[in-house]
Amino acid sequence: MKLKYYPDTDSLYIDLSSKPSAESTEISEGVVLDYDSDGNLVGIDIDNASRKIDLKEVILSKIPAEVEAITA
Repeated sequence: MKLKYYPDTDSLYIDLSSKPSAESTEISEGVVLDYDSDGNLVGIDIDNASRKIDLKEVILSKIPAEVEAITA
């Protein structure tokens, strides 16, 4: 999973899979779910992200993986 923030558009993309998106559904204003060709969720796009979520803090709890941090 990758979190990608784009400050120029204030959007956050949560990439859940390396599979390409084949279909998208807006579930609320500015929140779009992307699905692959098999109907599996592959990503979440959040427009105006800084108004909808706290971007200053990310907490990972009991994640059994290596964490890579990249600062802007």
